[in-house]
Amino acid sequence: METTERTAITVETLVKAPIEKVWKYWNDPEHITKWAFASDDWHAPYSENDLRTDGKFKTTMAAKDGSFSFDFEGVYTNVTPNKVIEYTMSDGRRVKVTFSGDASETKVTETFDPENTHPVEVQRDGWSAILENFRKYTEKN
Repeated sequence: METTERTAITVETLVKAPIEKVWKYWNDPEHITKWAFASDDWHAPYSENDLRTDGKFKTTMAAKDGSFSFDFEGVYTNVTPNKVIEYTMSDGRRVKVTFSGDASETKVTETFDPENTHPVEVQRDGWSAILENFRKYTEKN
């Protein structure tokens, strides 16, 4: 049996907002439900978040037409406020999110283990689209 080692994927954005605001909008379920989807025909009708090491999170992502939904969930392995979040998704893949910046802008960088179903480019594009939704939502609110 052949095994393939897959390289982690990194996506990032620069948000014109201070780290404290970016951190809050990234982690507060009230805000997560406003940006955690890749396209306008999807939404995030539910989110819960216990933001601490060993805490759990879950966000439901769903097609607006009701044809499909799934829960994006996992357990935090490291939380350093306003700096880094690391977690393991329910399928065992790992993610690291870093926040850096100043009083006017924040760079958000996500590095995640790819899954084996979809091409790397599709995964990168999907996570980038969600990150872009986050940037737009945070900057306008």
